Amino acid sequence: MLVNMKQLLADAEKGNYAVGSFSVANMEMVLGVIKAAEELRAPIILQIAEVRLKQSPLHVIGPLMVAAARAAKVPVAVHFDHGKTMEKISEALKIGFTSVMFDGSHLPLDENIAMTKKVIAEALQHGAAVEAEIGCVGGSEDGSEDIAINCTRPEDAVRFEKETGVDALAIAIGNAHGNYKSTPKLRFDILEEVDRLTQTPLVLHGGTGITPEDFIRCSHTGIKKINIATATFDRVEQSVRAAYRDGAIQGYYDLQAAEVEGAYQNAKTHILIFGTDNKA
Repeated sequence: MLVNMKQLLADAEKGNYAVGSFSVANMEMVLGVIKAAEELRAPIILQIAEVRLKQSPLHVIGPLMVAAARAAKVPVAVHFDHGKTMEKISEALKIGFTSVMFDGSHLPLDENIAMTKKVIAEALQHGAAVEAEIGCVGGSEDGSEDIAINCTRPEDAVRFEKETGVDALAIAIGNAHGNYKSTPKLRFDILEEVDRLTQTPLVLHGGTGITPEDFIRCSHTGIKKINIATATFDRVEQSVRAAYRDGAIQGYYDLQAAEVEGAYQNAKTHILIFGTDNKA
């Protein structure tokens, strides 16, 4: 069933777990993620980032994601990740996405707050939730840039929450998009401080490569949404390569099945780590 992300995060706050937000690029990934969620009776979030629309146009992938969420046997929110332009954020809302993210992390705090408030005003007209980001998560969503990590200042999070009333807040605590060159050292001191000073559900971007122990600690310290993108794409590619190597692909539909299987296995792994199984 299609639901608002705000409700999923509120339930996660009460249950002391985090909801997985899985990036998808095609129908096979959508099917695999929902298969895992239904099997484990887990609420999930399907997402796509604006930077990925070159490969997966929003007018094609968006309605597919919304339709799949509506037909699912578990609660599924559909999220527009790392929105950079009002044009695409508006398009996602009109398609039926139940949450959108405005990524103003590159802007001065005043501008980030002002733009986030504009996005919230539009999202309210569609009954959708809004996520924002302060501080700079390292890397970039499509791997094209090596953005330096700039950890969130707790006092900025307090001000941002007070002035915007945003539904979810992504913070930077040493996390980065893409594959880490070494195991990340997360700044749990910053996370604990932000969690103590704010009420807003917090979001962790750059989940690929973080240890299960750190994921669990994050989910118990204010992080209620964890984004998984690179791990999904990597697992799908590995699944396809393995199927070819094992001679399991004799035609297109075998290839399709291998993609679904990769997305399914990846989502299943993370759902169990995040503690969302049997929470639907």
